[in-house]
Amino acid sequence: MSPVPARVEETTLAPTADWWQSAVIYEVYPRSFADGDGDGVGDLAGLIARLPYIAALGVDGIWMTPFQPSPQVDQGYDVTDYCGVDPLFGSMEQFESLLEQAHALGLRILLDVVPNHCSSEHPLFQAALAAGPGSPERDMFHLVPGPGDDVPPNNWQSVFGGRAWSRANPGSATDKDWYLHLFSAGQPDWNWRNPAVGDYFDGVLRFWFDKGVDGLRIDVAHALFKADGLPDSPSTGGVVDGLRSNPQVSDQEDVHEVYRRWRTLAEKYEPHRLLVGEVNLEPARAARYTRADEMQQAFAFAFVKLGWDAEAWAAVGNELDAARQLHGAAPTWALENHDIVRSVTRFGDGDLGSIRARAALVALLGLPGAAYIYQGQELGLPEVDVPVEARVDPMWARGGVCRDGARVPLPWTEDSALNHGFSLAEAAAGVQAAVPWLPQPAGWGANAIELQQKDPESSLALVTKALELRRQLWKNEVFTPDDGGSWRVETGNLLICERNEHFLVAVAMGTESVKLPAGTVLLSAAPLAEDGWLQPNNAAWVLKD
Repeated sequence: MSPVPARVEETTLAPTADWWQSAVIYEVYPRSFADGDGDGVGDLAGLIARLPYIAALGVDGIWMTPFQPSPQVDQGYDVTDYCGVDPLFGSMEQFESLLEQAHALGLRILLDVVPNHCSSEHPLFQAALAAGPGSPERDMFHLVPGPGDDVPPNNWQSVFGGRAWSRANPGSATDKDWYLHLFSAGQPDWNWRNPAVGDYFDGVLRFWFDKGVDGLRIDVAHALFKADGLPDSPSTGGVVDGLRSNPQVSDQEDVHEVYRRWRTLAEKYEPHRLLVGEVNLEPARAARYTRADEMQQAFAFAFVKLGWDAEAWAAVGNELDAARQLHGAAPTWALENHDIVRSVTRFGDGDLGSIRARAALVALLGLPGAAYIYQGQELGLPEVDVPVEARVDPMWARGGVCRDGARVPLPWTEDSALNHGFSLAEAAAGVQAAVPWLPQPAGWGANAIELQQKDPESSLALVTKALELRRQLWKNEVFTPDDGGSWRVETGNLLICERNEHFLVAVAMGTESVKLPAGTVLLSAAPLAEDGWLQPNNAAWVLKD
């Protein structure tokens, strides 16, 4: 039996200015969320059917990873048409229905836009290949000759492993151009020094904003411009650290003008549209992308990959708050997304990892600023060790890193029928639903949504409770947009983040119970064993005396 969502009344989106300051956004990876047609791949029909579940959580919106037409070399981050819907996921009519139904439930919709690169099958890249060296078509991309037949233009490495250059027409005696791809060879980088590229993407933004989309998450937002002249990198190692080892490929000053232009465009709409940046830089550099005339949010990447270490949390927290004080925008918090190992596994795996992940999520939701939850995080899902033969991530083949374990389709039901409820229908009359695009492991049903909905002590119940309390604290102005974060570590590895004069978050990261600061405990990840004391691997929200 499919899990039954809590009753959710239809509502309308509140026309609140700067709604994103208090928002919690739920990231949906469409191909792994819900499969409406039984083909083993999640789709828009499945997401529409499951919208009440997301609304019942109490989040403010949904960030959808790409569903635009794509050869799926990198699961949709290789786009052939920025203004369409891949038939794998559905139709534009279904997307419009999704948008309408989400808004009726009070959920805003954010889409992914991928402006650093497109698919090698994109019509403009195909036109560039056909036009030949030196043509205006080639100037839309980084298509340049190397110093020799088999020598690329420079030493840059791909995020996915290997060199970041491929020949435009291998074996040609006359075409000596190479094209840049910071990711896979199927993802050529746009040349943002050509104004025509900026004009093209203005049209993409207008298309979705005109549809009523509430905002955009901008993929690899810091890497659009490359160093003028494409000089060698001082490092010849791989750049699986998110491009940081090669200063020539990201964080060029020119990129900020793009976001000033996009912010101006976003604010021509009412309500204003949200721009969220994937900016994988140190806090002081990343915060520059959220200055008053640029993007409203940028993910706190220094925080996303932290382990269970109080000193590291406090150091990063204070760095992020210093950046907030300098540039004005609060951090945008996340502990999981579709690209990184799930927090249960990062924090120790098994029961220990599960307990810590619950505590970390409670802490996250109490911090000043917006927060993002990745699908399945509310269930406490662990990373899956996907069998080698079933792995599809291009990073695995080229760089030995696999992100598939965080992308396994969700378990909706305990029973394995219809892929634990992931598939909502048989593929065709009398035909069993296809196996999921990534295999679900044995025992996956133990994490099922239907079980957690019945269990008041489940991870799902805790997250729902925390989100409801968070809304109340914003309503009662215990939480305000001006809140900062003063972080410290007390005796016994008690991590404290003082949000304001009234409220703090406490996380016990040591091995012994620790005394809490004076005040009223509003919420804890696990019941307190003793009043006023926080046991190891627990977190609490405290209203200070």
